[in-house]
Amino acid sequence: QVQPVESGGGAVQAGDSLRLSCTLTGRTVSGYTVSWFRQGPGKEREFVAGVNWLGTKTDTAASVKGRFTVSRDSVARTVFLQMDDLKPEDSDIYYCAADRVRPGDSVRNSPSDFAYWGQGTQVTVSS
Repeated sequence: QVQPVESGGGAVQAGDSLRLSCTLTGRTVSGYTVSWFRQGPGKEREFVAGVNWLGTKTDTAASVKGRFTVSRDSVARTVFLQMDDLKPEDSDIYYCAADRVRPGDSVRNSPSDFAYWGQGTQVTVSS
């Protein structure tokens, strides 16, 4: 069992960059795929980007492709979401989610695939 912990959110101007971090706490992080989601008031939780536990496969939502990049450190404990050219519509609470999935090397983009969630970090982009 792991607990994701997000950090790195904040308030920025349109066109700025932010890097979010998701650190998995727990005895072992082997086999846990990680994805980022975001959710605003009255909206459903939306997939942003994800990476498999090996760090060899990634997936990015069309709405952020070319601006957001997901990566994982070499020991697989921390996942980063590099967000460039931020837009006001990117303002949301960003959540990190982790779980062991089948097949083990896949990336998942549905909230229902994940049992372990962080508390979220607020990103606010002003125009």
